Amino acid sequence: MSLEMLVNLLTKSLGQTLQMVAIAGLIGSLIGLPIGVFLATSGKGELFPAPVTNRVMGLIINAARSTPFIILVVAIIPFTRLVTGTSIGTNAAIVPLTIATVPFFARLVEASIREIDKGLIEAARAMGATPVQIVFKVLLAEARPGITLAFTMTIVSLIGYSAMVGAVGGGGLGDLGIRYGYQRFMPEVMLAVVAVLILLVQLVQSAGDALARRFDKRNRKT
Repeated sequence: MSLEMLVNLLTKSLGQTLQMVAIAGLIGSLIGLPIGVFLATSGKGELFPAPVTNRVMGLIINAARSTPFIILVVAIIPFTRLVTGTSIGTNAAIVPLTIATVPFFARLVEASIREIDKGLIEAARAMGATPVQIVFKVLLAEARPGITLAFTMTIVSLIGYSAMVGAVGGGGLGDLGIRYGYQRFMPEVMLAVVAVLILLVQLVQSAGDALARRFDKRNRKT
């Protein structure tokens, strides 16, 4: 394979991967964020006490998280076809990627919020803040560094998942590596795909870490 052809294939596949990761990450995080907030604030004696609903939601989230991604992709093929009209290609891959993102991000958001000093919540309550005000002005504000890192971790995981969907015709870098690197015995293609994936993960992680440090009030005070 010529260098020009390899670059063209990598460019096209990288674009597909970025499309999958960006759309699935955005939609999944927008859904997962309120779920994570609910899980962190709906236990017994918390801001929005609903322990039964909390436990049921937690069981659903745990079940979704424990399902191997490649099995999830195959299991929801009928739903994917219903949404996109097909079960292969970049658009179809976005559906399972989004579904996998929701429980993953929700649990990370919950963990970030639960790390906040409960004294801040009690202080806000003492000043007459409503539960909704506490969520937006205390919990989400204080948890911004943690949520930023959670989103970064989610995007990094999605990059890996997007490579997996290549095994079932999902497009992107994973599909390129399987079709050319594995099935056509072109190790240079596989090596190039791995190198691009590693570089992409490093860029995302570095950007996320830098943004989280910027949001961290402790760093702004120093």
